[in-house]
Amino acid sequence: MNAPWLAIAAAEQGVHAHPPGSSNPRITAYHAGTNIAGYDDKVSWCSSFVNWCFERCGVRGTGSALARSWLDWGEALDVPVPGCVVVLWRESRESWKGHVGYYLRHELQDVVLLGGNQLGAVQEHRYPLETVLAYRWPSGRPVPGPYRIPPA
Repeated sequence: MNAPWLAIAAAEQGVHAHPPGSSNPRITAYHAGTNIAGYDDKVSWCSSFVNWCFERCGVRGTGSALARSWLDWGEALDVPVPGCVVVLWRESRESWKGHVGYYLRHELQDVVLLGGNQLGAVQEHRYPLETVLAYRWPSGRPVPGPYRIPPA
């Protein structure tokens, strides 16, 4: 598999936030490799999850819990490939808020991601294609299929 982090993410499907008054220790573990180490599952954890998956297979992430931190990470892709990081905007394109997950496929006018904190769990979820800010791939890793990162 060209994106081993995708298999790691898939194995985490079903991990979900606990109700108020408790916290899922697995999500706290996702935060451990980010700038919000020690936080519980009540804070946004999509970026922490992506960092955690990459760490498991020796790829350096952003170390940040901010979804938009992935905009400057790795190499930009013009078109998505399975396992690439997809950065989305929330509220507005100019906002600091966002979401991040791994690309799986397109469905009509949506992009389907596998990620953390998608409706409170690690699962597949659809997002409008118009909310995509970027597709990113780890630097130095071969891109699967016929797609190649264009030379700088």
